[in-house]
Amino acid sequence: MFEGIFDYSIVKRAQDQDDLRLKIYDLRDWATNKYKSVDDKPYGGGPGMLMRIDIIDRAITNIKSQMTNQIQKLKVILLDAGGEKFTQKKAVELSKEEHLIIICGHYEGVDHRVHEHLADEIISVGDYVLSGGEIPAMILVDSITRLLPGSLGNPDSLSEESFNPSISNAKSEYAQYTRPETYKNWKVPEILLSGDHAKIKKWRSLAQ
Repeated sequence: MFEGIFDYSIVKRAQDQDDLRLKIYDLRDWATNKYKSVDDKPYGGGPGMLMRIDIIDRAITNIKSQMTNQIQKLKVILLDAGGEKFTQKKAVELSKEEHLIIICGHYEGVDHRVHEHLADEIISVGDYVLSGGEIPAMILVDSITRLLPGSLGNPDSLSEESFNPSISNAKSEYAQYTRPETYKNWKVPEILLSGDHAKIKKWRSLAQ
């Protein structure tokens, strides 16, 4: 599932430039039975299956063991519908971390002891239900990667982006236009053709 988005565009460029290093792990590698099961029925009954705490813990412990002397600089994130809402501000915070482990939930969810004992942060990408945590993980990786130094061709692009947390009351980006100047009698706003940069800046601040 990750091959498409991670092999193109900004994420690929960041990896090629060694600004970003991605490694995808399969939890089944830490399963212990012949079926490579990573889930089981919930105690107390109920629908669906839960991902097991012991397998997730073994995976995280093993991954951390590969990162000698870097454990204190590592943050474990669980993707879960009940977590903190993901925002541009959170993307900026995470872009400053050296190492992230992202746990993708699946099935009915994960054993709640993962929330209580293994995850440093629990994040949700929105108030809706997806089949698994893979797509939310892609969202995190993409939004964080484009904030890394050197990942964008023009770093000035970040300063005027939508929801920039460094700008007070930042909202979505202002409306933008390009050639042709007139198309089907739909015209570019005159102010943008005026060459008056002060007025254009003011117009853009009101057009958000």
